[in-house]
Amino acid sequence: MSAWMGIGRSDIGLVRAMNQDAFVTMDPLGFWAVADGMGGHAGGEVAAQSAIATAAARAELFADPLRKGQCTPHDFLQDVMTQAHDAVLERARLDPRLARMGTTLVTLLITAGATPTAHLAHVGDSRGYLFRDGRLTPSTRDHTLIEPYLARGVVTPAEAKTHPERHVLTKAIGISNSAEPDHSAYPLAPSDILLLCSDGLTKMLEDADIADIMARAQGDPIGICDRLIDTALARGGEDNVTVVVIARR
Repeated sequence: MSAWMGIGRSDIGLVRAMNQDAFVTMDPLGFWAVADGMGGHAGGEVAAQSAIATAAARAELFADPLRKGQCTPHDFLQDVMTQAHDAVLERARLDPRLARMGTTLVTLLITAGATPTAHLAHVGDSRGYLFRDGRLTPSTRDHTLIEPYLARGVVTPAEAKTHPERHVLTKAIGISNSAEPDHSAYPLAPSDILLLCSDGLTKMLEDADIADIMARAQGDPIGICDRLIDTALARGGEDNVTVVVIARR
């Protein structure tokens, strides 16, 4: 049984006709994931749900090898991404109405030990964050056209917020021949809180807003989850918004 617990919530928002986000919390396995689909008709919804279902199935399959040290967290998360990508491509191949669908995917695995470690892999612009001692730190970098310019200082964060290419993805599950994820890992402290979210949250809230809400919730993951989504809706709810908050039990 994992010492960490995840609380998840997804809301359609106030503008969209369909919720194309999906998430999974698998506390006993120390695994959590969020996906944000895209595509015409029901494509985005199908892509996100296919990716999450595949991720959950692979987590179940790899639970024992991970526990026995027969598989590394990096290899497991790489497998999750590859299998999710293949699953979305296969669904689109079988149903022409789902052509060109895709999804973001951000995954988190926490491994036990003397010092627990967070392992993340992601494709797209769904994000991971670490909240520690009142400070919110991004664990992922968006795979968007604007992100490299932002990282090099060519555009400012304020300019990036309104740039026409700010939401154009350069990587996504189910798009192109492969979707190579970015990986990261870092040790965890007992009071750390982790956040996975779709861009429906970060479109409406700045990182400073998220940090303030998390600080005011005083370590309550349910309170954090509810307040983040409620605040995103209060500010317009322009997209589906999904949040998973992970903290020690």
